Amino acid sequence: MQAQVYKIHSDFYYVKNFEHESFTCKLRDILKKQKIDIKVGDFVELSEDNNFISSLLDRKNSLNRPKISNIDCALVVCALKEPELDLIQLNRYLTYLKYNNIDCAICFNKEDLIEDLSDKKAKIISIYEKLGYKLFFISAKDKLDLEELHDFIQNKTIVLCGMSGVGKSTLLNAFNSEINIKTGEVSKKTQRGCHTTRHCEIIDCRGFKIADTPGFSCLKFDFLLPDKLLELFDDIKVFAHDCKYSDCMHNNLDDFSCNVVKNLDKIDKKRYESYLLFLSESLEYKNLISKRSIKNEALNKNTGNKLQTKISKRKRELSRNTTKQQIKDYE
Repeated sequence: MQAQVYKIHSDFYYVKNFEHESFTCKLRDILKKQKIDIKVGDFVELSEDNNFISSLLDRKNSLNRPKISNIDCALVVCALKEPELDLIQLNRYLTYLKYNNIDCAICFNKEDLIEDLSDKKAKIISIYEKLGYKLFFISAKDKLDLEELHDFIQNKTIVLCGMSGVGKSTLLNAFNSEINIKTGEVSKKTQRGCHTTRHCEIIDCRGFKIADTPGFSCLKFDFLLPDKLLELFDDIKVFAHDCKYSDCMHNNLDDFSCNVVKNLDKIDKKRYESYLLFLSESLEYKNLISKRSIKNEALNKNTGNKLQTKISKRKRELSRNTTKQQIKDYE
């Protein structure tokens, strides 16, 4: 029987079949030995007694942060206030989702706290609408302007992304009051929310599915090489083609041969700041793997078509001394 994983806790996998029957399963030992990583959202084949997951079916897509698969759309939730809107963090989510080829929309919550809402909306729209993102402005707490968003997510499996305190759990409760997910307050001192969502779980909400995930703010581009990052910034890439140097990283503000630098007035400031920050993280990653490569090269040598471990300098010296002593003793 086929089923979908909707929650994972410890070594237990909670699944539902297509008739919405629920089962609690363990993982077959052979899958553990093969190091098969089962994620929330995965479609799996169950054993005859429905007590074990026996195989993993093909995925439509997947994320590692959070660990979830088979998503139709990611909904990035931001707070317009409490905590203050962080566009660099928003760009971080959008860039990460673009890297993973996940369609996404942006939901700006807590519009009830903003006095100059029309000005704020105009600024946001000018940046993100031209990048192709669907935008929603709502108040989950007061259940304001939810209709368009509700229509958009019908018949989809949505994953909620966003930092703690932006209102993801409140939004879920607004869509389905029967869920009654715990919500938390934003700290007045730190302007950060507390983690009310402890695990990733797919929740059925009349007509659609939403995966609630823990807020995560430690996402870094420590897995991506610098030359791949530019492909994720369409608004910067459009100017990069006319740079003087083909390997330009577009991060030297004093280099006016860089077409990106020449056209910074046409790029949103926070978008460019985000690019520079993510580039620095990516360069750190490149430097790290370069050191690993040098270390591996120092430890190994090619002999014909085989890779063999080199003898350390200390052991070679010991070997030479031993040989010299043996010759001396022989003499």
